Amino acid sequence: MDTGNLSAPPRAGARIPGKNHPSRERCPRPGGVVHDNTRHTTRFTVIGNHLAQHPELSALAIGLGVHIQSLPAGAPVDIKTLTARFPEGAARIAAALRQLEAHGYLRRTRERAPGGRIVTRTVSCNQPGHPGARADRRPPREATADAPGPPARRPAPEPRAPRRKLPPVPRPALRSPALLRAAVDLLAGLRRADPRLLLSTTDTEHLAPGVAAWLERDLTPTAVRDALTARLPREPLHRPAALLAHRLAEELPPPPPSRAPAPPPAVRHPLRNCEGCDRGYRGPDPTRCRVCRPEHHEGAASPRDPGSRPG
Repeated sequence: MDTGNLSAPPRAGARIPGKNHPSRERCPRPGGVVHDNTRHTTRFTVIGNHLAQHPELSALAIGLGVHIQSLPAGAPVDIKTLTARFPEGAARIAAALRQLEAHGYLRRTRERAPGGRIVTRTVSCNQPGHPGARADRRPPREATADAPGPPARRPAPEPRAPRRKLPPVPRPALRSPALLRAAVDLLAGLRRADPRLLLSTTDTEHLAPGVAAWLERDLTPTAVRDALTARLPREPLHRPAALLAHRLAEELPPPPPSRAPAPPPAVRHPLRNCEGCDRGYRGPDPTRCRVCRPEHHEGAASPRDPGSRPG
């Protein structure tokens, strides 16, 4: 017992300033806050200063974030429930929730419940940016006799091949609505001549100007129908609209020969009564007939003087 412990320090060391508790330090600024803290042992929640002292969140958003993180799992945090809990209105609470969602403290997604109802799932994150913050922490639900497992996902449908464009068709010189209507009716009736020529609405709209260009060249609808349905192949038609577009472009007849303009119709004057002889006549003069007009008497008189006598 007379030998001392050489490893023991001769006296107790001084406390390191960095390990002093903040509540025991002297307030650096007169009038600042002084903490009177007591260690919690039950019913407490650890909140990060990044939320409690967030420089961009509003006081309401910070308060709602702290409140939501203190709730147990499964507690309702919808706008209606929070409006009934706090004195703020629904509009302010909705804006605060959007702030928390924008800064990563909340994630809200719409999911379909097992009964088919659409519900909003809210995930509270106490440390945004953490590697596991975006992970779905719900344990996988196992299938039992009472609670079946999640429905199997349907395989994604295979992407459809892009629709091939139809060949171009001629255009009429004058776009007449009546001519286009007649062209659409002609195309819609082609399936009566051959059931394989059943066209969709899109194909009909593409082919109608080409048929109108044929009708514009003095062809009857029957002649156009016969030209489109003649000499069809016997094998199945996989693209009947492409075949018709090719025929409309390649077999387009020439324009009709130019014709001399028709003479204007003769003017038919109304029937009138002559003021001189009271007979009915048709003529340009509205008062007298041809016999009673003065120029008729001058032309009918003899070149000689009517009062002179032959010598």
